[in-house]
Amino acid sequence: MPSSNWTRRDFLETSLKTGAVVAAVPAALQSQDSIVTEALATTGPNIAGAVPITLRINGKERQLRVDPRTTLLDCLRETAALTGTKKGCDHGQCGACTVHVNGRRVNSCLSLALMQEGAEITTIEGLGSPSALHPMQAAFVACDGYQCGYCTSGQIMSAVALLKEQCGPDDAAVKELMSGNICRCGAYANIVAAIQQVRKNI
Repeated sequence: MPSSNWTRRDFLETSLKTGAVVAAVPAALQSQDSIVTEALATTGPNIAGAVPITLRINGKERQLRVDPRTTLLDCLRETAALTGTKKGCDHGQCGACTVHVNGRRVNSCLSLALMQEGAEITTIEGLGSPSALHPMQAAFVACDGYQCGYCTSGQIMSAVALLKEQCGPDDAAVKELMSGNICRCGAYANIVAAIQQVRKNI
């Protein structure tokens, strides 16, 4: 209809019809989203090529399905929902993702989850609890061995592993064995102090 022939009634009727159509679209999309959500809740996410694995994490067996290319780090964080282990560089250079595998410290970003089936995996969540801190966790608090806290879980996991490793008594030896863990805030002196405090009490 040419604009010159539009009446006020025509304009209002067209506006109302257009508004009704626009309002109906989000409702239709929301209904479609709810159907998809219900399907996912019933069947789980459809990951092409996913394989079942059983990981023993913090003393409990977890039945999981992962892409074969999934790193242990991503499996812990994204699949097992254990987010205490942090993703820093994702290249094995910063140590933020350190966990224990069969009692030894490992950069979880460099290890595939499938490689650890049957192994005993310990994350920061399995080391202690807020009501019963591991001595190393308590020492980090007492010595203020953290600032932003992002690297702290990896620092503590490496420090606990260090207690069972061959390490000289002086600070220089501790620094050498902790050199794989980077603290961008520069809290190194306090981290070493926390480790030495624990070492004196064992």
